[in-house]
This record gives sequence, structure tokens and C-alpha cells, in this order.
Amino acid sequence: MMNHLTGYIGRRTIGLMEYILNLSTFTCRLLKLLMERHKTGRKAVRWAMVEQIYFTGVQALSIVIPLALITGSILISRITWVSEEYNLGKMILIIIVRELAPMITAFLVILRSASAVTIEVSYMNILNEINTIEMAGIDPMRLIALPRLVGITTSLFCLFIVFDLVSIIGGYLIVWAGTYLPMGNFLSQIGKAFTIADIAVGIVKALCFGVIITVVSLYHGFENKYQMTRIPPVTARAAVECFVLCLFTNLMISFLFYF
Repeated sequence: MMNHLTGYIGRRTIGLMEYILNLSTFTCRLLKLLMERHKTGRKAVRWAMVEQIYFTGVQALSIVIPLALITGSILISRITWVSEEYNLGKMILIIIVRELAPMITAFLVILRSASAVTIEVSYMNILNEINTIEMAGIDPMRLIALPRLVGITTSLFCLFIVFDLVSIIGGYLIVWAGTYLPMGNFLSQIGKAFTIADIAVGIVKALCFGVIITVVSLYHGFENKYQMTRIPPVTARAAVECFVLCLFTNLMISFLFYF
């Protein structure tokens, strides 16, 4: 019994280490492509980036803005009602800007874009479209992966900023206009509470989340080469891994900056 358990743990550990190494290699290859400057195919790559930004960023605004308004108004009203003795601006900054906004925007991007990218690349792989691109002398990583890396990361960063602004300013206006709660100098408190570290943390989290979501979804899409029936479980696995890695990264970045 112990031998079976030890063997199972060993196999799982080896598999996890192999997966981490493969994912790291895939990430380094993508980042290397990002640093290179090719003269050919720029128009196609640029157009793919624009399409990805439109899908991930612009089309998601119809979800992000209402969600930010709801989140901001609820949190501001509840915190104002129960914590008049505390610095309201500082508490809103900690809850929304530092923690909720990065994770909510990352979760929305995972639901919309990560799953779509994994499914799209899986179908391209199984239907031999990627092999056709390679036979034409084009690097599929540059044509398929690079635009999605830039598009998703840029969109997530912009959505993060939109969520922060809408949840704080929009939430404040809703609470101020719709309730009798004493808001005082809320906006000035927010301005005083902001620090360089908060801005840096937001940028770092958005960039890290964008890279993680893109790399994991693309990696699983490129790895699924043979069976259509494997697309749903592979997509679900990619989405779960994106969320877990983003959550872990969020905790690590917050710990490094604030503790």
C-alpha cells in the first residue's frame, strides 16, 4: 500500500515538474518572439493583435462596467455604513484596487478569452491548420501566439484601469445620489490613500495575469493535437489552471509589496 502511494506521489510530482518546465520554456519562447523585430508579416500580426484587443477588451466593457458599478456601490455603501471611524479611502483602495479589481478582471478574461483561445488553437491543431501554416514557411507561434499575448495582456491592463475608475467614481456617485449615507470628502481620501506602490502593484498584476492566461491557454491548445473529444476537458483544465495561477500570483505580489 505504501509503495503504491509513494509511486503515485512520485509520478504526480514528476508530472508537475515536467509541466512547469514545459510551461516555462513556452513562456520564454513567447517572450523571445516579443523582443524580435521581423519585417515580413507585420500587417497580419498587427491585425490579429487588433482583433484580439477588440474581442478581449472592447467587447468585455459591456460586462466590466456594470459589474464595476455594482461592486463599487455595494462596497462603498457597506463600508461607509459600518466603519465611520476608519479611513474610508484607504479601505476602498485595499479592497477594490489592490485585490478585487485584478482578480475580477482576470476571471472575466479567463471566462471569455482563455477558453476561446484554447478551443480555437485546439481546432486549428486537430484540423492540421497549424501544420499548413508551418509548411507555408510561417512560424505559427508568431502568427497565432504572439498577437494573443499582446492583445490579452493589453486588454486586461486596460480593463483593470476601467474597473478601478468605474467602481470608485461610479460607485461613489450612485451611493451619493441614491442614499443618505455621509460620504464626506471621499474622493480626496482616495487621492491621499494612493501611493506609487499601489500603481506599481496594479501594473505588475495586470501584466503577470495577462501573460499567465495567454501562456496557459495557448500551451493547452498547442498540446491538443489528436482528438476532438479532448477539447472540452482540455479547455476546462486550462481555465482552472489560469485561475489558480492568477490567484497564487496575486497573493505573492501582494505579499512582496505590502508585507
